[in-house]
Amino acid sequence: MKYLQTKFVLFALIALFSLEVCAQANDQITFESHILDKKGNPIEGAIIRSQEEDTSTTSDESGYFSMVVNQGSFVDISASGYKSLSVKTVEEQGDIVLESGSDEEVQIAFDKVDKDEVIAGGTSYVNLPEILEKNYTTYSLDGLNAFVGGLDGNNIWGMGDYLVLVDGIPRDPDTVLPVEIDQITFLKGVTAVSLYGSRAAQGVIYITTKRGEIGKQKIDVRVNAGMFVPKRFPKYLGSAEYMTFYNEARQNDGLSPLYTDENIFNSASGNNRFRYPDVNYYSDEYLNKVYQRYDATLQISGGNEQARYYTDVGFYRTGDLIDFGQAENNKTERFNVRGNVDLKLNDWISASLGANAIYYNGRGVNTDYWNSAATIRPNRFSPLVPIDFIAEDNQAAQVLINNSSNIVDGRYLLGGTQVDQTNSFAAIYAGGYSTFTSRQFQFNAGVDADLDRVLKGLTFNTMFGVDYATSYVQSFDNEYAVYQANWNNMDGDDVIGSLTRYGQDASDGVQNIDGSNYNQTIYFSGQFNYKTSFDKDNHLSAMLMGGGWQQLQSGVYHRLSNVNLGLQLSYDYKEKYYFLFNEAVVHSARFAKGERTGYSPTATVAWKIGKEEFFDNSSIVNNLELSVSAGVLSTDLGIDDIGEDNENNYFLYQNVYTQTDGSYYSWRDGALIRTTESRQGANFDLTYAKRKEINVALNGSLFNNSIDFKTAFFANRMKGNIIQASVLYPDYFSTGFPNSSFIPFINYDNDDRIGVDFDITYNKEIGNVQWSIGLAGIYYDTKAAKRAEEQFENEYQFRQGSPLDGIWGLRSDGFFENAEAIENGSNQDALGDVAPGDIRYIDQNGDGIINNQDEVYLGKAGWYGSPLSGGLHLSAKWKDLTFFALATGQAGAYAMKDNSYFWIDGEDKYSAVVRDRWTPETADSATYPRLTSQSGSNNFRSSDFWMYSTDRIDLAKVQISYDLPKAVLQGSFFKNLNIYMSGANLLTISSEAELMELDIEGPPRTRFYNIGVKALF
Repeated sequence: MKYLQTKFVLFALIALFSLEVCAQANDQITFESHILDKKGNPIEGAIIRSQEEDTSTTSDESGYFSMVVNQGSFVDISASGYKSLSVKTVEEQGDIVLESGSDEEVQIAFDKVDKDEVIAGGTSYVNLPEILEKNYTTYSLDGLNAFVGGLDGNNIWGMGDYLVLVDGIPRDPDTVLPVEIDQITFLKGVTAVSLYGSRAAQGVIYITTKRGEIGKQKIDVRVNAGMFVPKRFPKYLGSAEYMTFYNEARQNDGLSPLYTDENIFNSASGNNRFRYPDVNYYSDEYLNKVYQRYDATLQISGGNEQARYYTDVGFYRTGDLIDFGQAENNKTERFNVRGNVDLKLNDWISASLGANAIYYNGRGVNTDYWNSAATIRPNRFSPLVPIDFIAEDNQAAQVLINNSSNIVDGRYLLGGTQVDQTNSFAAIYAGGYSTFTSRQFQFNAGVDADLDRVLKGLTFNTMFGVDYATSYVQSFDNEYAVYQANWNNMDGDDVIGSLTRYGQDASDGVQNIDGSNYNQTIYFSGQFNYKTSFDKDNHLSAMLMGGGWQQLQSGVYHRLSNVNLGLQLSYDYKEKYYFLFNEAVVHSARFAKGERTGYSPTATVAWKIGKEEFFDNSSIVNNLELSVSAGVLSTDLGIDDIGEDNENNYFLYQNVYTQTDGSYYSWRDGALIRTTESRQGANFDLTYAKRKEINVALNGSLFNNSIDFKTAFFANRMKGNIIQASVLYPDYFSTGFPNSSFIPFINYDNDDRIGVDFDITYNKEIGNVQWSIGLAGIYYDTKAAKRAEEQFENEYQFRQGSPLDGIWGLRSDGFFENAEAIENGSNQDALGDVAPGDIRYIDQNGDGIINNQDEVYLGKAGWYGSPLSGGLHLSAKWKDLTFFALATGQAGAYAMKDNSYFWIDGEDKYSAVVRDRWTPETADSATYPRLTSQSGSNNFRSSDFWMYSTDRIDLAKVQISYDLPKAVLQGSFFKNLNIYMSGANLLTISSEAELMELDIEGPPRTRFYNIGVKALF
């Protein structure tokens, strides 16, 4: 309660700042001054623009300007090569001093610097408000791989999950809306990430939220309405076709048909879908053609030199595709309030506050409809039983009807069978519903102190943050009865002679609570910064920092921690030649004492080639920078994927003994006694894995800054990944029964990655159209440089030296044509029963037997992203009309058609792919093995027969925006009014486009069409 009260006070303070409207005097004054640099030199050509009157003037050669404005209003002052400044107008204004640099600052590790001072290799950034002006999105990282090289889905430079920081604190990117974001920085190289410690070893994405700016209060409102349209549904056979094919499968297995010709005919005729079911889960009978999404945001910002504020209030609501029963009420809603306040307490101390509250509610049904759609055969049962087919004088059936609590539309009972007493249809109509509730509260505060009075150039910064998140599911779980109709035929008409009821209707009214989850993050950091210059051309800076965070999760004993100290030393000569050194000292409780401290030294040297004299008059090169970075990062990432549970992950270095699941040995008569057994051996030298890397980055601007480019080459090795490798120890170190092992965890495996990322943007005004086109991407390769693996008989079986994401399997050689081909071919009995129409495999080692020893490397799976991936964005602005398009693509990876849609055997539901099955008549054209009602183990295994290329190009976004002319808005309370229409996920170009757009056992992939309005007041 204490924390909640504190939060409410903070939100109230933020709201008060946000709603403050400074009274503007109507008195006109002459506002005049001189614009100077820090050395007192006049700045000619500075632009002074009034925020209120939208008038402007420029400074003369002495830096002087004069303009008539309302007293107390704000003016913006900007000049090339200097940082912009907002000033409140007064009659007697002193000299105005501008700091050198640009308005564009970039957030890097524990610092924010001018964009020209970013020297750590592998650092990229985007200013999201510029993108949102032409590409409205609802997810903070959506489509950014078209703007930033090296980013591919959930990976940076082909490594695992990156660390996401929101305003410096580990947070989920879903907790911040795109409209709330000012900048996103991507830290990829070792020098760029080293100060963030062990958990940042696979990259960092730093999201900076918006802050208030000095000036008149701004109110920004955005409203959107959109609809999701399914791209494609899986295609399954109808009842008649399924029964025909299933009979064929049984015939292939030497069994008699299960379904009669009469049954198949009646199902095909469609005369009575209740007696002869033919259920299509994806039909309009059960699904909406589209479902909607609505959202709105309100942003308020402003302030003065003493206090600046920013507030965002947002809401969205999304419907659902399922359109019957309780599912008609399915929805997802989110409401959030974010506020940031910056305070200047005095000349040397400033503070910042940030708070965010998210209220998330969802409602759904107590069943997995989409799983049922992919697994329940169409003829299995009728979802509804029609009462109209039951004679009124059928007393037994009428009693059941009258006692039913769940009659749908006054006409139907819930259908089912003895084996389908619970099913998705009945559950959605009568099984109750569930609601998901999530509450998240985030708070952070920082203090900045200028310690010039102690030592010139010395500053101190500290930040504290605390986040809470809770979630739970409430449900009403009702019991229900289902009915199986026993059909007769009377005088040529179908009638229900009797009903069989399974289960009962019951609702206890009890609200069940399940899935409760609680998370807490606590963060703290502090740092001293020192900057100085000597001999005019030499600049030195240093940073000493310490920080850490802990995340607590309900049900998990150990907290996830990241603690480290950091030292940064930076030197440059004439702002052309740079040297940067970082040293981080990290700590992890996952290792034994003596191994819990790790070191992460990194260094960067950089050369601002564009500042050399030989480029002074260049008409081609405007800016050119080269940097080389190298270093070693100590990390405990990856341990979470090793142990059986969270507790064991902290004791991988110890002997582990257990009696919990020990074998039953008894050394005396009477009750059996569980033995104590070893599960792992001890290794007190177990330590951090090391990311060793060198990267070379080249950035620049060409042809009057019309072309901007960034590229980075990287080569790294993750050395000493932790494994428990039985092949490195004698056989007696582990036994199958009793289940016992003395094998320790060790640092052994090495993973190599090498690649290059790139992004290039071209901006040009041609005629009256402003064009901008950008291309970003990454190409990389991986190698399992060192592996603990058994000594295979054949060289091609070794995983060492192959890609990390390698797909391994058999190579196929068509189908067996007949029994003679099976007899004369290699023996495949080890794979299962073989018959004509089954897949034939290549005997790689020539031993006449097909088994696991014939498995070979087949291709890259793209676990960490496809080898080549990227995106393209294009925008064209003509007067007040803007067109934007974004496309993404990938190439070089493969996947397996190994889900239930393709691997069909036994009693599985048949998809449309079985139409191309092998039969003696289709032997020359078949693309699918023979059908079987058995396991089909020979066919349904990893092989190149099921492989397909995941190469694709996606038209991810198209948006058209229109700004109403200022002449139209003149005299209204709108400063700007923008209307836009967009479409997302519009088109996939691929040799497997149909498969790429399918989602099996889940809701369908969708296109999204949106119309929105953005107004600035």
